[in-house]
Amino acid sequence: MVHINIEFKARCDNPERIRKILLSENPVFKGKDHQIDTYFIVESGRLKLREGNIENALIHYERPNVANAKQSTVLLHHPESDNTSSLKEILIKTLGILTVVDKEREIYFIDNVKFHIDYVKNLGHFMEVEAIDNDGSIGTQKLQEQCDHYQKLFQLSTEDLIEVSYSDLISLSDNKVS
Repeated sequence: MVHINIEFKARCDNPERIRKILLSENPVFKGKDHQIDTYFIVESGRLKLREGNIENALIHYERPNVANAKQSTVLLHHPESDNTSSLKEILIKTLGILTVVDKEREIYFIDNVKFHIDYVKNLGHFMEVEAIDNDGSIGTQKLQEQCDHYQKLFQLSTEDLIEVSYSDLISLSDNKVS
């Protein structure tokens, strides 16, 4: 299934403030998920296997590394069972691991907009907003408007936004240690 997102990610020094603002909008809470995202070495875009209690998927996406809200083209495959170990083994043997992201994620929805409040091991707290168009019926202009609305609602400046993925941040922090 291919879909389009307009999304942003931001550092979150005060997750309680973000949660309070989000809860005032009456979102649907999907739960708290411990997720392990294994990123694989690929020639274009990013490929990750997400293993969680709520969400399990093989995800390929392409998006520019810019700090503001940006468009992603996403291809999702949901394994038929929760057991992703054989798929993971094949991917490791054929592609190799780029990095692993270990996070605790709260998942909320308001209509087509997905919200994450994350704690990423060794990186800290973050929040993400993903305005999702699953079938082409919403359009990128409306998705951008939704992201702009939530960026203002959460009182986030451009300087708060993160341009890269968690995998990039992990790789950068690993390189600083080496």
